[in-house]
Amino acid sequence: MSRAVREAYRDCLLSLLDRHPEVICLDTDTGLFRPEHVSAAGDQYLNLGIAEHNLMGIAAGMAACGRTPFVNTMAAFATSRALEAIKIDIAYNRLPVRIMATHGGLAAGHLGPTHQALEDLAVLRVLPGMTVVVPVDATATEAFVAQSLSLPGPLYVRLDRKPSPPLPPAPAPVIGRAQTLRPGGDVVLACCGPYPTLACLAAADTLAGHGIETAVLNLHTVRPLDTEALIDAARAAALVVTVEEHWCGGGLGGAVTEALAEAAPTKVLRLGMPDQFADAVGNQEYLLTYYDITAERIVTMVRTALDATARFGTH
Repeated sequence: MSRAVREAYRDCLLSLLDRHPEVICLDTDTGLFRPEHVSAAGDQYLNLGIAEHNLMGIAAGMAACGRTPFVNTMAAFATSRALEAIKIDIAYNRLPVRIMATHGGLAAGHLGPTHQALEDLAVLRVLPGMTVVVPVDATATEAFVAQSLSLPGPLYVRLDRKPSPPLPPAPAPVIGRAQTLRPGGDVVLACCGPYPTLACLAAADTLAGHGIETAVLNLHTVRPLDTEALIDAARAAALVVTVEEHWCGGGLGGAVTEALAEAAPTKVLRLGMPDQFADAVGNQEYLLTYYDITAERIVTMVRTALDATARFGTH
């Protein structure tokens, strides 16, 4: 059954509070924690109101005093309004603050570009010591929340707003390790996030019907990227395609191309949001279709690139 990743995070965190008195939840009036959740959390929950910059500063102070803060805010505000505090107060001091950012990517598409987070992965993956994770579903979210308790330094987790379709069974997710969701030696589809991953799996099924064996690699940890798994997959392939709910510049596609350029030069195509602010308003699924971040687009990109290679060679 589909379950929203942000709700999976909330429920998992609530179950940890009793066993981990050092953990504290700092909120920004997100509405994720309803009165019954606040009551259950007791003095380990604090709502600071809509004050994201203050949120990060307070979290840093608590972390410096031995607490493990989980901070709740929207992704668009975490990586823009509060970026200075994340950089100077949290990342610079390598403090164990867990930034749980909801409404990632186009999940707040109905609210327009001000609330869409299409730059967050690019912005935060360049901060020294910052771990950046994009869970693919509720199960992965629960695993990452539990694993984060022993993770040194700061963590950014990008969460969707509402339930997305469930994924097929996969190896247990581990922060920092890629998940191979499907093997294949001709093409690698490298993705992160619920809808891009679903699109890659659907595209791989279609490509198999054309005789193209396609690996699907869930690179849920954008930093530190599992370069070993990526390079191993890419070395056997003629093409790598990155798919993400993010502007094409600087996000997962940027991380993948940087890694492969240094260690295993491979042709890479990037699929994500075009280089513009959204000029359409609608829910997440509508906007992903509108901007053609779809399985059909992936299939077309792969077949066109492979046809060109066959006609003109690799140089």
